[in-house]
Amino acid sequence: MKIMKKTKYIFATITFLMSFGCALLIANSMFGNILFGKPTVSILDKIQEGDMIFQTSQSKQCAAVQIATNSKFSHCGIVFIQKGKKYVFEAVQPVKYTPLESWIANGKEKDFVVTRIKNASELLSPQTIQEMKDYGNALNNKDYDLYFEWSDDKIYCSELIWKIYKNGAGIELCPLQKLKDFNLKDPRVRSILAERYGKNIPLEESVIAPSNLENSKIVTTIIDTY
Repeated sequence: MKIMKKTKYIFATITFLMSFGCALLIANSMFGNILFGKPTVSILDKIQEGDMIFQTSQSKQCAAVQIATNSKFSHCGIVFIQKGKKYVFEAVQPVKYTPLESWIANGKEKDFVVTRIKNASELLSPQTIQEMKDYGNALNNKDYDLYFEWSDDKIYCSELIWKIYKNGAGIELCPLQKLKDFNLKDPRVRSILAERYGKNIPLEESVIAPSNLENSKIVTTIIDTY
């Protein structure tokens, strides 16, 4: 008799648990967001290695760059993953890796845009990404280039990305421009130029701006928080 009672008790317990579990599954499928809350999915989860990220920086030359390039962007970097964590490889003083969240927090209003080369799954194989990293690492810790010269002695932000894609992946994101192609007439721009170059402004210097990369015909926008 005791064995039968135990068996009935165990059977009743199992039946209750199964019924309760089924009820939870049904409730979750019908009212999951209300009862259990919506799963947290970060917008940053969309970002992949090789993505380019743009922001409005808060540096002294920010306004001048925006005016000269007719763009809201004044700084940019490229995303790489190290030990499972996303970093922005950027040319500041010096060239360095910055945790993605910290990089975003440094921008004005924390707004940013992320772009990705079209057909990235085909063009950016793991081997290509590694070659891009290897090329970039050779520039790591280089000084920031205040004079926007097209050399590897010093590097500025958009130059860093352009060269990583060109030399690491064999991809030319967009044509280079000359310094004279930008809007250099505004007093704020002229003030920065005079401070940097005096009267010898290198108008024929090859340059690339964040806006050139963001407007590239071979990229697509993944995230835009502006």
